Amino acid sequence: MEKISPMELSSFAFLKQQDLPAGALYMVATPIGNLGDITLRALHVLNAVDGIACEDTRHSAALLQQFGIHKKCLALHEHNEMEGAQTVIRHLANSERWAYISDAGTPGVSDPGARLVNEVQKAGFRVIPIPGASAVSSAISASGSVMLSSGGRFQFLGFWPNKTKERNALLQDILSSPKTSIFFETPHHIRETLLTLHAHLDPDGQIMIGRELTKKFEQIVTIRAADIPQWLEHSQSLKGEFIILVAGRQASADQTPKHTSLILWADALSPYLGSKEIAAILAQTLGLSKKEAYQVALDAKNSSGHE
Repeated sequence: MEKISPMELSSFAFLKQQDLPAGALYMVATPIGNLGDITLRALHVLNAVDGIACEDTRHSAALLQQFGIHKKCLALHEHNEMEGAQTVIRHLANSERWAYISDAGTPGVSDPGARLVNEVQKAGFRVIPIPGASAVSSAISASGSVMLSSGGRFQFLGFWPNKTKERNALLQDILSSPKTSIFFETPHHIRETLLTLHAHLDPDGQIMIGRELTKKFEQIVTIRAADIPQWLEHSQSLKGEFIILVAGRQASADQTPKHTSLILWADALSPYLGSKEIAAILAQTLGLSKKEAYQVALDAKNSSGHE
């Protein structure tokens, strides 16, 4: 790919009309693999700011060099995010414009950035998002049947945890939710994780596996949970970054109107009480078993979106 010079970029007249307030932090999304996914607005902002905070300055230097962008850079990652945020704030206090970019994708989405934004906002400065490439939205757009079952609703769960307790809690969340569940996984653990899903999901449950999205060897496949071992056996490669979509739990055939009416009661309590408290009330007042009452409470929380 040939470099795009600032002079070539300036030929897009509409970019000159972009409002770029001083004393503001610009959260700039960068490509997740394909350099062609950088947006014109992102390039315009990165050329206009006074400095760029980067998750990894060495990684970002290659990206910036590709587009002929030469700015002072500041390393700001998960280990120094609070300290780095104070440095950025000092620059903003001098009416400078600063950008933040992570290694790939949108900052703050399973990447550093949330603490930086929080500190900048607390200090009274504006934060401006510059949208762009996202593995989550990319996967959703190509998911088809996996998203249809949940009517377009989903829950993003970040990276699949390594610790057993956290992993079991996440698995229960996936199994009980009517929403499509989306999470990231590394190549080192993808086999184990997929086999765990195979062991616990409904055999006919739909799952989408996305590997190396936007890159040369991109792979997107939708299979039944029952077919996971066969897919693993015949997969040509398990290298690269993975994103997994698991279709939401479907209502069983014996889910009677009684259950629906119970959901309404539980849903009314959801904004005020946790699942355990709701279950206790339903069990005590309606004579439900503790197991049934707790399932109703979970269904109500999942359907309403209350945490």
